[in-house]
Amino acid sequence: MSMKTDDLILLGHGSGGTLSHRLLDELIVATLSGRGPNEQNDAALLAAGSTRLAFTTDGYVVDPPLFPGGTIGSLAVHGTVNDLAMMGARPLWLSCALIIEEGFSRSRLAEILTDMRQAADSAQVRIVTGDTKVVPRGKADQIFITTSGVGVLEHDLSIHGANARPGDRVILSGSMGDHGIAVMAAREGLPAAGLCSDSAALWGLVEQMLACAGSGVRVLRDPTRGGVATTLKEIAQQSGVMIQLDEQQVPVASQVQAVCDILGLDPFYVANEGKLLAVVSPEVAEPLLAAMQQHPLGAQAAIIGTVEDGEPGRVRMRTTVGGMRIVEMLAGEQLPRIC
Repeated sequence: MSMKTDDLILLGHGSGGTLSHRLLDELIVATLSGRGPNEQNDAALLAAGSTRLAFTTDGYVVDPPLFPGGTIGSLAVHGTVNDLAMMGARPLWLSCALIIEEGFSRSRLAEILTDMRQAADSAQVRIVTGDTKVVPRGKADQIFITTSGVGVLEHDLSIHGANARPGDRVILSGSMGDHGIAVMAAREGLPAAGLCSDSAALWGLVEQMLACAGSGVRVLRDPTRGGVATTLKEIAQQSGVMIQLDEQQVPVASQVQAVCDILGLDPFYVANEGKLLAVVSPEVAEPLLAAMQQHPLGAQAAIIGTVEDGEPGRVRMRTTVGGMRIVEMLAGEQLPRIC
């Protein structure tokens, strides 16, 4: 049986990269909702009378399901809470669907569920509904989790990927690549000294940012699959602007950089699960940065670039040696199954 090239997209790598964007834009989103790329954000905004709600859903297939700094359970809570927070919504309720492979350890499942409940309690959200399926051995890989979340917007601000404007500043809340490298080290049995996932719920930091800067916060995104590079490329494309980065200003932990150097990976494309990117108006950038640095999850926050009136969708970076590098989306899947 022969396959057309387009059919092979479904079989290839590319989560967080150009192939998955094609799959989403040309098939999945186009078929299910008809929304264009510029309308896609981390959650949908819905109206219930005068109340604005955010709604999101995500699936988690991380391997291994227990890793330094968390488990697939806490990751599922944090990822869904963060998608709501990136819309400026206070997370309130979650659902949880479990797909468990026959033979999966009961004690490991208990550890994952306990971690999930503790993460939800810490984030002040409630898991209110769910579903569980057990599939035959070999029909899944250990455990998969799907979570959905609902949050409420307690303000009239518009936070959207298409809001970046020339002159705005780009802020990263902390070091790049912590989650992806921690998972990779656990999977491959690499020395894990100092490596720990940054998986965390970001609503507390976002709430503090909105209180400080209000409408000066234009865009919020968490750089998960595809990392900082792919996320900024998405923002540049949605907003029709150019983004200029300064590599010297981008924080990255020495342990993460060392593993990336050994494995030939670029930390700009490695996922985080407890960091955010913010595009903010120039007049609020410095006071907002100071406010973020007072929060535990923003202690390493830095202004890493500016938005410019250049070629729409272009991301450029001045390197540490003074050259200029074009930043593109992740073309393949640098680290599979990290979330």
